[in-house]
Amino acid sequence: MTGATGRGRHDARGSGRRLDVRSEAAGSERAMGMDTLVRLQRRRPATQPLHRLQVPEGMTVPLGCDAVGVPDRLGPLVVSRLPRLGCVYADDAYWWWIVPSDSDYALPWPAPAQYAPGALVRGTARLIHRPGGTAPYTPPIPLYLALCRATGTTPDWSRTITA
Repeated sequence: MTGATGRGRHDARGSGRRLDVRSEAAGSERAMGMDTLVRLQRRRPATQPLHRLQVPEGMTVPLGCDAVGVPDRLGPLVVSRLPRLGCVYADDAYWWWIVPSDSDYALPWPAPAQYAPGALVRGTARLIHRPGGTAPYTPPIPLYLALCRATGTTPDWSRTITA
């Protein structure tokens, strides 16, 4: 049986235990046995479960809740450039800021930043800064600009458009 895209084949009855993988660019074909595929699956590193960053008690999230994270080496650089901080969390590898939901809409966060919808992150992060008031948010535009500055990235809206 040929797949819907025509790039791979498999036997629906399970009798032909081979999978043909084609490279679109090169047009080459390589067959892998089922045993190889199972071994490859077992070698994949185990991923840590996702944990939701918990907003401190007494705070509300009327705009929803996402998170932006950067490697821990950049955390202090970003904090020093922000006029106002919301909740900031840290784990062994990242610093995370709570931002309103959909703060990634039409805004590509600069690498190596990670955007976490629903504030779901790998590992366990601890709260390192709690703002006064009831809103946990760091304003996303100043955070974006601070990340661009810390990473040497030109903000997306400042780039030259070519036709």
